[in-house]
Amino acid sequence: MTVSVDSTTSATAHQGAVLRPHAEHAFAAELAALAAQDDRPRPQRWQLSPWAVATYLLGGTLPDGTVITPKYVGPRRIVEVAVTTLATDRALLLLGVPGTAKTWVSEHLAAAVSGDSTLLVQGTAGTPEEAIRYGWNYARLLAHGPSRDALVPSPVMRAMADGMTARVEELTRIPADVQDSLITILSEKTLPIPELGQEVQAVRGFNLIATANDRDRGVNDLSSALRRRFNTVVLPLPESADAEVDIVARRVDQIGRSLDLPAGPEGIDEIRRVVTVFRELRDGVTADGRTKVKSPSGTLSTAEAISVVTNGLALATHFGDGVLRPGDVAAGILGAVVRDPAADRVIWQEYLETVVRERDGWKDFYRACREVSA
Repeated sequence: MTVSVDSTTSATAHQGAVLRPHAEHAFAAELAALAAQDDRPRPQRWQLSPWAVATYLLGGTLPDGTVITPKYVGPRRIVEVAVTTLATDRALLLLGVPGTAKTWVSEHLAAAVSGDSTLLVQGTAGTPEEAIRYGWNYARLLAHGPSRDALVPSPVMRAMADGMTARVEELTRIPADVQDSLITILSEKTLPIPELGQEVQAVRGFNLIATANDRDRGVNDLSSALRRRFNTVVLPLPESADAEVDIVARRVDQIGRSLDLPAGPEGIDEIRRVVTVFRELRDGVTADGRTKVKSPSGTLSTAEAISVVTNGLALATHFGDGVLRPGDVAAGILGAVVRDPAADRVIWQEYLETVVRERDGWKDFYRACREVSA
């Protein structure tokens, strides 16, 4: 069966049905408003100026009153350094522990700079060199021999040819010899095609954003030669509980709307509890600094808190009264905390009894957690 679909018509007609639109589609109105009022210098082939890109990520209000929602809540200087790096000839490496929004920031940077966040290489232990350089259409290769028609460009090659931003996710999960295929691309801005005696030279506007997490150190460490080609920006965990609650609430609201889940102010108390539990177990001490606690093996990141609350909201919607309550988030917290059934369960039980049980106003939360932990 052959199905023919006009891509433009399909994208317009079915945009509302897409579970997770690309950033350039989900925030198209904001990007258009920024472009219309952006009178600052733009690097060649950039859709926005560096100032407008930073405003898109950090949020703000434009002169005409248009509100740009924050995509990243964190130190402004981090975003400014990341954006400035992309305006130079150095590639950008976003580094941090899991759940610090590296992929999220990478996607929105590419959307704001190039208007396209889809030139993506997903790094895994099985990522081949062809995913970064190029591959071949073997039917054409066997029939007609090596030619440009038989060559299948990688997202990186396409970005080089069109002056766009390419993305490489989880760089340190890619085998070291495959990682090093980026060295010539990033240093010489060229991609040789020896089979054809040709090369693809990067045009102005090309750059690359890679992400890696701190927990992968020692898996496939970057060679010193490759690391020198990157400007590394470390994305930290949120500095304060209020900032983390704000991040979780914003993302849960966005995800909830895409899933037709009602979001109400009643749920903010449970969001704050989830964030408090995660931060205390992550930091090894209670928020007031009075009680030390043991940290479990998991990362308990902001991203995991978003997942726990979103799942709880779904439970409240489909099996409750629509209001997020302790019983809706308790199972998710247990699953996030207890990764090692032996050691982590002891840590969780101790935390419940010594911290949660004694905390004013948390009796219902304590009972819900005890029930799922039994």
